[in-house]
Amino acid sequence: MNFEDIIFIEGLGVDSNCYLLNKQILVDTGTGQNKDYLYSKLKEQGVNPEDITDIVNTHCHYDHVGGNYLFPNAKVNIHELDANALKNDEDEDNVSFLFNGSLKRHDVDSLLKEGSKILDFEVLHTPGHSKGGICLWDGETLICGDTVFANGGVGRTDIGGDYNQLKESVKRLKELNVKNILPGHGPIVLGNGKKHIEVSYSFL
Repeated sequence: MNFEDIIFIEGLGVDSNCYLLNKQILVDTGTGQNKDYLYSKLKEQGVNPEDITDIVNTHCHYDHVGGNYLFPNAKVNIHELDANALKNDEDEDNVSFLFNGSLKRHDVDSLLKEGSKILDFEVLHTPGHSKGGICLWDGETLICGDTVFANGGVGRTDIGGDYNQLKESVKRLKELNVKNILPGHGPIVLGNGKKHIEVSYSFL
């Protein structure tokens, strides 16, 4: 899809970044503890909460899924291996305890898997940070959750993750001709994303 159709909403505090696709699909929702901020950023784009038709969670961690309840009309989409953690926030793979919060929404409407489609994006299963971590890839732009970050960062693996899986996932990503990186936290990368992924892999 055209990069201009992707709206970047920077995470506030420990909230994940959120990405608005075609003004109707929201990739990740933060912790849900900064409702006014997130709503205001959406309204700056002419979008009301009830306009969101779908949520795509890149993985099950609380700082990415805690805000799902803010969009009660939206369908929740998450990888099949992370769905149980979303349905039950006592699951060992969920990190809600790190943020002193508990999930207010536990439903899952669609189980994603390798090759699933979200608009022009293909779902890539990139486990390591969590069992069901995903990236969204359209041949140019990579929405990558907490798999990789700008300037050589990668997701932690000490809570429900696996270092070897993460290394394989980043190895896979560095083979792609990535132009733009839209990560779960921190700054986005425009124009030379592949180099950032190569640096990330060199640290593993």
